[in-house]
Amino acid sequence: MRSRLLLFLVTAGLALSFPAQAAAQASIKVGEINSYSGIGAPFTGPYKAGVEMAVEEINAKGGILGRKLEVLFRDDKGQPAEAVKHAQELVESEKAALIAGTFLSNVGLAVSDWSKQNKVMFVAAEPLTEALTWSKGHDYVVRLRPNTYEQGRMLAEKAGKMKYAKWATIGPNYEYGKRAWETFRDRLKEKKPDVQVVGEHWPTLGKIEPGPLVTAIMSQNPDALYVSLFGSDWLAFVREAQKRGLFQKTFVVGILLGEPEYIDPLKLEAPEGMLVTGYPWYDIKSQAHQDWVARYTKRGDKPPVLGSLIGYVTYQSIAEAIKRAGSTDTAKLVAAFKGLKVETPIGPITFRAVDGQSTMGAWVGTTKIDPARGVGIMVNHEYIPGEKVLPSDDETKKLRPVN
Repeated sequence: MRSRLLLFLVTAGLALSFPAQAAAQASIKVGEINSYSGIGAPFTGPYKAGVEMAVEEINAKGGILGRKLEVLFRDDKGQPAEAVKHAQELVESEKAALIAGTFLSNVGLAVSDWSKQNKVMFVAAEPLTEALTWSKGHDYVVRLRPNTYEQGRMLAEKAGKMKYAKWATIGPNYEYGKRAWETFRDRLKEKKPDVQVVGEHWPTLGKIEPGPLVTAIMSQNPDALYVSLFGSDWLAFVREAQKRGLFQKTFVVGILLGEPEYIDPLKLEAPEGMLVTGYPWYDIKSQAHQDWVARYTKRGDKPPVLGSLIGYVTYQSIAEAIKRAGSTDTAKLVAAFKGLKVETPIGPITFRAVDGQSTMGAWVGTTKIDPARGVGIMVNHEYIPGEKVLPSDDETKKLRPVN
């Protein structure tokens, strides 16, 4: 009887231990929502490759807290409602510990609102509207990329020293396009009070008709044009503008337009002499970045674009936050992101405790054709850290709602 009782207890103990061991080894799931089809694809395809590379490297080193990191990808198709539907499914059905990603600003804001209501951590990678972490900010959202305010100020600091007084603008008619212009314009007027705005043009995202727009801009005869178009809208606009000589008559400032995603497809059609923010991966000298470029290129047999870097650093940041939290508990993740420092291929960044905005910066430079590569590149570029253009903690608190 004693031996049978002992066998029963051992068997029961083993049975009870197996679920515990399985739970301990279960992967940490992250729900990754992004615009993998449509106008965002030139950015989000390489972004996904950067995510996968980061996860492979993290898991090769033992994962996080002894568990594998697993990413569940979903395509929001550029639609806020679709993104929110995926967020709900990923958390409720797939048991994702947090949500990450998004590309368009209106989509990012919708997911952020959902994360606030449902108390789920949201790590926004790409949406650039400053509202995400300021006027509509809350404890459950952080953002990696420098926002429209930061990049607008970077460009305005340079443009404000130039002679151009009559300005027009063209950008997509939604949150990002409007804020990208307003933040640039406001800082430009502070730097150069004689600035006049002679025209604003807001085509529907993904449905641009470049002919009438180029005609309208040229009839207003601006000295300079601020552009926040991107993707296929930008390509179509450039080709029409080149035919009509717009770039020969007008100085162009372009947010994002030095990013390889948007300048490489133009090849030798890329306008020269534009003042842009972008990513000159081919001319960044730090050893850490060069090593990362070599690993990325070897893995996918093509060099990175900015989306590649953003995907990689987003998941570096998520891994560091989970390590710091020692858990995937949401409250602990919220606390872990406050002041979180992350070593990245472009140097250290910090997620500010006051608003969850990272101090990742951007490169500002001038476009030029590189005949050897057959594409436009950035020259005379400067990396401007986010902390140089972000408002102070006291100023930021005035921008955020009282929770």
